[in-house]
Amino acid sequence: MTTEDFTSLCKQGIVILDGATGTELAKHGLPAGVCPEAWILEHPEAIHAVQSAYETAGSQIVYAPTFGANRLKLAEFGLETQTAELNRRLAEIARAGISHALVFGDIAPTGKFVEPFGEQPFETIVEVYKEQAKALLEGGVDGFAVETMMDLQEARAALIAIRELCDLPVLVTMTFDASGRTLTGNTPASAIVALQALGASAVGCNCSTGPDQMASFVAQMAEFARVPIVAKPNAGMPHLDVATGKTLFDMQPEEFGAVASKLVAAGAGIVGGCCGTTPAHIKCLAQAVSELEPPALKGVGASFVSSATTVVQLGAKRPFSVIGERLNPTGKKALQAELRGGVFDLVRRFAKEQAEAGAVLLDVNCGLPGIDETATLRKVVSILSAESQLPLCIDTTNPATAEAALRLYPGRALFNSISAEKNRLEKVLPIAAKYGAMIIALPLDDDGIPPTVEGRAKRVNRIFNEAQKYGYNKSDMVVDGLVMTVSTNQEAAVTTLNTIDWAAHEFGCGTVCGLSNVSFGLPRRDLVNRAFLGAAIGKGLTMAIANPMNADIMEMVYASNVLFGRDLNAAAFITRYGSTTAATAATAEKKPVKSKAEAIRQSLLDGDVSAMNRAIDEALVEGTPASEIVDKVLIPAVAEVGDKYERHEFFLPQLMAGALAMQAGMAKLEPLLAEGRKDDTSAGKIVIATVKGDIHDIGKNIVAMMLKNYGFEVIDLGKDVPAEVILDRAVAEGTNLVALSALMTTTMGEMKNVIELAKQRGLALHFIVGGAVVDEEFASSIGAEYASDAMATVRCAQKIMALQR
Repeated sequence: MTTEDFTSLCKQGIVILDGATGTELAKHGLPAGVCPEAWILEHPEAIHAVQSAYETAGSQIVYAPTFGANRLKLAEFGLETQTAELNRRLAEIARAGISHALVFGDIAPTGKFVEPFGEQPFETIVEVYKEQAKALLEGGVDGFAVETMMDLQEARAALIAIRELCDLPVLVTMTFDASGRTLTGNTPASAIVALQALGASAVGCNCSTGPDQMASFVAQMAEFARVPIVAKPNAGMPHLDVATGKTLFDMQPEEFGAVASKLVAAGAGIVGGCCGTTPAHIKCLAQAVSELEPPALKGVGASFVSSATTVVQLGAKRPFSVIGERLNPTGKKALQAELRGGVFDLVRRFAKEQAEAGAVLLDVNCGLPGIDETATLRKVVSILSAESQLPLCIDTTNPATAEAALRLYPGRALFNSISAEKNRLEKVLPIAAKYGAMIIALPLDDDGIPPTVEGRAKRVNRIFNEAQKYGYNKSDMVVDGLVMTVSTNQEAAVTTLNTIDWAAHEFGCGTVCGLSNVSFGLPRRDLVNRAFLGAAIGKGLTMAIANPMNADIMEMVYASNVLFGRDLNAAAFITRYGSTTAATAATAEKKPVKSKAEAIRQSLLDGDVSAMNRAIDEALVEGTPASEIVDKVLIPAVAEVGDKYERHEFFLPQLMAGALAMQAGMAKLEPLLAEGRKDDTSAGKIVIATVKGDIHDIGKNIVAMMLKNYGFEVIDLGKDVPAEVILDRAVAEGTNLVALSALMTTTMGEMKNVIELAKQRGLALHFIVGGAVVDEEFASSIGAEYASDAMATVRCAQKIMALQR
């Protein structure tokens, strides 16, 4: 099936997917704790029965049973060397079991955190997925379904792997929690903007929630959708039937079908089911949507860029956008010195300051003699992707550097820039297009900068004509007005202003300029810059690369947004300036210099291990006792990280980075601490494990790390741990606190078995349970405390230990 065929299918009506596979296979004999993919090879009749039932129910696309068939997941069963053969054969088996439905290869998480949010190199994960996708292609799949992704960056790795092999349709669905975030903090909006730009044929969500809540996630995606939206909800939320010990879902097929119209109304054009759904659910779903029209794609014609967590909409009717210019080493000796030394303290500081000052994007340039531009820019992109919520403007003229930065960036970047020069059109434009970047069109060519508006317009049209070949529309680009200094040519500003006017009103495109160029060589450059900015906004300028730390510039921006109707009810202006006057704004106090304690605290909040080590060294040189650093700085700082996470100011990447920085700080200080301090200050001992039959441990590992950072002695038993082993170890360690994890509906019942066995043995233990399928009602029903995430587990453990003292 070609992508064009898939697009045509989606235009014909609501496309129906299949439902749950694992629970249906269990009905056909799949035992707990085995590798499902290997079991299917020995029992192909089971998957044939399941998929044939879905096809009969109305599924137009069924997923091949390859959910856990990537190399890293198969390694948990010692089957990693069979990855290619297993995927190929499973695809062939799936095709043989159906008559007319399409078969999409199923690709799912590796269970690892991916760079820049984790330790797994991005290219390693790309290759893992490429190995699986290649084998599925050999098995004859019609397309791919990348599903249940908890991290946008891992989803990007899978999509890139597939796109580098073929042009078949690819569905990508993310999994969001009750707050509307993935495990790493991605939103529905940031996910669809990044993934559709990267080449996904459809984007959406699956698992974790029922249809009602999923409809809200779909609606958020719909505002930005240029491709169809997928919705594959659970049949409600799971609970344990105490009488039978089985995991059940309450939503019956008729109810599931009845609420399907909500998903379509919210914007979904491709629907199916996930955990707890059966062929009966899919049949009711198909009947309910059979007469509905595919939703319109609201994002067509709109302009937006994104980071991993934030979407910024651009355009004449949107607030004027300032692209922070300070992450460019030109003229900045301190920044140059740090970049040459592989230090990134100023990068972090400048990014944070510009965000606080009102920038909505950050221009990032590492073009500096004497450094490896590609490696340095890639490192800066990695840091900012994890630590800043602002989208990036990748600024380079080097094709290799552009490739490295855009490939790693977990969002949709703005790329600065594409000119009409032959080399840029032939070598750089294809790179920007491959990674879905929005582009800045720079109206110059190999003959130089045209002195007239007509000449610049000709170059812009040439760039656009080439960009269209790669799928670009005018909403995917902005025109640079090309600001030249008026100190050498007083006509330069007029030419730029008229170029902006042409681009905005005749060509029909967003516009940008590098503001400070206009005043080069003049005194009081701030006055010239400010006057030019006002004139340019009046001509239709939609964004500028400027220094947001300049109060005059930001005042002009906020006031202009009010005057040009870009700030509804002047809300942003009033929020920013409602309590100030011209006098108070002019006498704003400078921030005091950081103390050594504050430097340590900030490095932990930033998750910057190198800065942490330097700050601690400086504090120790000044004579600050190691115990004081731990008690008065590190412990309060890690608690602050936890508080920010619970308030959704920080997300999992920041939580983990802070935890790693805490570990680094403690490793440096522990040799200096008084003997016996560790035992005296222990928060308590806890045994933690993923229950028998469940091989997922990513969440459990995060919980263990956070417990350690809060002073607990953690006995981590790993995954797939029998109840007897868990209880024996708790007794041996002399602790009455046990934390249990389960990710699958088929294994959550094992938590009850552990607790029941403890009661039979007469063990007075406190249990904390958590995992994607677990909720408070379930925890209460089995006599355990519920923890929704890592910080909740810490709080729960602290409460239990406090009651015992």
